[in-house]
Amino acid sequence: MASGALGDVRRFESRFERWRPEVRESWKESTDPRDAGGILFDLGSHLIDQAVALFGRPARVYAELDTRRRGAAAPDDAFVALTHPGGVRSHLWMSATAAQQGPRFRVLGDRASYTVSGMDPQEDQLRAGLTPQDAGYGIVPAESHGLLGVPGEAAPEPTAPGAYQEFYAGVVRTLRDGAPPPTTLADAITGLEVIEAAARSAAEGAVVGLGAR
Repeated sequence: MASGALGDVRRFESRFERWRPEVRESWKESTDPRDAGGILFDLGSHLIDQAVALFGRPARVYAELDTRRRGAAAPDDAFVALTHPGGVRSHLWMSATAAQQGPRFRVLGDRASYTVSGMDPQEDQLRAGLTPQDAGYGIVPAESHGLLGVPGEAAPEPTAPGAYQEFYAGVVRTLRDGAPPPTTLADAITGLEVIEAAARSAAEGAVVGLGAR
């Protein structure tokens, strides 16, 4: 986007899909509003935050929420569509019931598109005992890079290394030095407003206008 290679972005597709057919006891399965359980609050918060950061506060929200797994009480499969200023549309999928995953990102512009599959490696690396000080941390192997271009002329686009640690370093700078926080209160509130609008949309089967702030 910054280089202009995509041109004007028309649609942003983003997915957090997992295959977890068995219900596990945790806050994620809770229907108590105080726990903020369910797939929309869990994975959806990340997808919505990124879409808002890239394209701005949406004007309209449409969503589908389902509870698919036997024994589940909270939603575990969802789709959220956002219409941003300028007409950019974000299509966001989140699921615990995807036996096969779709592309992690697909971004459609008027000059080219970008598609990449697979998840950021940091979570698995941390689980395996790696830290940001280890060589190779956060680096996506070349065979997992996405493709940028048009049919017949798409080429691999290297993925920038992941760096979860930068968020926490930003928190330290805010608390110690008074630097701007890595996430603003306004952005956090917008994310919650979009989640609430998505829940209302799914319940009513209608597009919900978000309004300006």
